[in-house]
Amino acid sequence: MHMSDALLNPIVAGSMYALTTGVAVYSLHNVRKSEEQIKVAEMGIMGAFVFAAQMINFSIPGTGSSGHLCGGMLISAMLGPHAGFLTMIGILIIQCLLFADGGIMALGANIWNMAFFGCFVGAAIIWRSILKKGVSKKRIIIASVAGCVVTLQLGAFFVTLETMASNVTELPFQTFLAFMLPIHLAIGLVEGFITAAILCFVYETRSELLWGIESGTKEDRKSYAGVMSVLGVTALAVAGMFSLMASSHPDGLEWSVEKVTGSTELVKSGEVYEAFASIQEKLAILPDYAFKNSDTIAGTSFSGIIGAIIVAGICTLLCVIVRLTKKKS
Repeated sequence: MHMSDALLNPIVAGSMYALTTGVAVYSLHNVRKSEEQIKVAEMGIMGAFVFAAQMINFSIPGTGSSGHLCGGMLISAMLGPHAGFLTMIGILIIQCLLFADGGIMALGANIWNMAFFGCFVGAAIIWRSILKKGVSKKRIIIASVAGCVVTLQLGAFFVTLETMASNVTELPFQTFLAFMLPIHLAIGLVEGFITAAILCFVYETRSELLWGIESGTKEDRKSYAGVMSVLGVTALAVAGMFSLMASSHPDGLEWSVEKVTGSTELVKSGEVYEAFASIQEKLAILPDYAFKNSDTIAGTSFSGIIGAIIVAGICTLLCVIVRLTKKKS
């Protein structure tokens, strides 16, 4: 659901940056004042894990479309909504700047659509309300599926609102929405069950890693280091190996745009669009998760591994900075 700059005008893009910045400041404030201590390794490894998972596009049968995890629900069910949102920002910034995945001007909107709803609706509302009366694998599955479906529907709806507010006449609101909601319903269901599988694994092996679950709720079968190692190794394997199996079909957003306009991408001319495109071209060292001017699969593997490592490093550094400033304050 990474929007390109062509889907927004500068005013709407700037407004989404402002909204996202406000939520980021609020999240940072809450993480700093929270009595809960986010573990450095957990934030870094979960950032890498979600980055890797987003590289796997799975086909939606009978549609010619594909989807991938947004990850906001998954990451916040472990880190909490505030730390989860900050981690998602790190992931989406790296995707945008280094891999040209989503436009720079549209980055604020992409963070809002893909991270805000997953973290603050999926985790803070749906996950929390379903698990507050007790924790079980059944409740985790229900919360994961419901959270992913609802949050992807909200994200898809906001994409159409943003294009309408940007006066993108090529994408009439009702027609565009009629394609966006059903395809993202299917994607949300798949993401929900994948998220449930991961969270059930964590629950069975180290339940205290799940947000809102008290230590000792369930007897842990593995050490903290053991679970983190499994997630870290899985992230590198997914990024470096399984990413090669990703579907080549357009994702839900591109598919919807193509159904309405006949093309998966829109092109906008103007100084603002050209300026952002020029900046992104210079910064993106591995555009579209590949070596420049090369179609070799080694580029995809390298992009996945190096991207996961960079995201882990950025998220770890952020966590360290927050903890240091927290101690000083």
